[in-house]
Amino acid sequence: MPRKNSAFMAATAAVAFTTFFAVTAMQTAEAQRKSLRWATSNTGSYGYKVGAAMSTILEKALDGEYTVTVQPYPSTTGAMKSAMDGGAEIGYTADVGMRSLYDGQAGFKGYTPKKGRLVHTWYAYPMESFMAAPAKTASQYKCWGDFSGKPVFFTTAGFMNWLNFRRIYDALGYKFNHVEIDPSTQADALQSGSIAGSVAYTTAGRSLASYWRETEIRADIKLINPCPDEVKKLTEKGLKPVEVNPKNAFSKDVGVDMVLGVPIYFAYNVRADMPADVVYKMVKAFYDSREGLAKQDKGFTPMARDFVGMQAGGIGANPDIPVHPGLARFLKEQKAWNDSWKVAGK
Repeated sequence: MPRKNSAFMAATAAVAFTTFFAVTAMQTAEAQRKSLRWATSNTGSYGYKVGAAMSTILEKALDGEYTVTVQPYPSTTGAMKSAMDGGAEIGYTADVGMRSLYDGQAGFKGYTPKKGRLVHTWYAYPMESFMAAPAKTASQYKCWGDFSGKPVFFTTAGFMNWLNFRRIYDALGYKFNHVEIDPSTQADALQSGSIAGSVAYTTAGRSLASYWRETEIRADIKLINPCPDEVKKLTEKGLKPVEVNPKNAFSKDVGVDMVLGVPIYFAYNVRADMPADVVYKMVKAFYDSREGLAKQDKGFTPMARDFVGMQAGGIGANPDIPVHPGLARFLKEQKAWNDSWKVAGK
């Protein structure tokens, strides 16, 4: 009996010893993994949803060398600053936000990053901005220029679509006469005539903002497309309008078969000091996964349809901003590199 107990105790000790070292080895391996903190917009937003969906793909693409954690922020500016101040490695942004950063405007006035500014890295999905008017007065508006100087609600002041139409009007030389209202009162403002028009927008050509859902239920509206000469000018300025099927977003007839909107390219950018091979693997993995992602979420459809074109569009909106070497390598392989663009660090 003592021999059996001794054998049992020895076996138990061996198992415990093996388990201890196995757990210790796992903990050591986990501790050796580098951290990639992904700063996104607030929980529940589409920006957060995309970050969460891509984090698993990114960990796999980096062969388990990195642990990716998604960190939500209440604003795009907050996410950008976190990545530039060392609180995160990847920052949620958009082409209009990058413009404000490099111009030192809006939330970046007087701001100096502690680690470095973000550079072009990966553009994930578009948001398309366009113009709407009350159905009863829509015949007065043939082009976007007809709204020049007129009272318009360009979405909430300072928000991305507001910034987008600021640059659209600057490019076209129009007078930007913004009237600030509570978005929930938009239908009343359009019907009363206190505003001549209002900017509408879709995310990835499909979803409408909740307040626009209410507006189209309570008011009859028509969408107004830019005229050919306006499209030409915007295209020359790197703000090429894209087609959006209104039936994918609106529940009622809005007067056009296709609406032309100027896209905002939402991105997840990094600082120039992120290793080029890490960024290349990230972009390549997202490119390889594009079709499967689109099947899971229709919001990825634009990215799946023209992944490379979306990267070029994001860069083209701000061609003076440097491109991360990892993205530059990917675009060169895709024969989509423009020699006028600047590679970060060179």
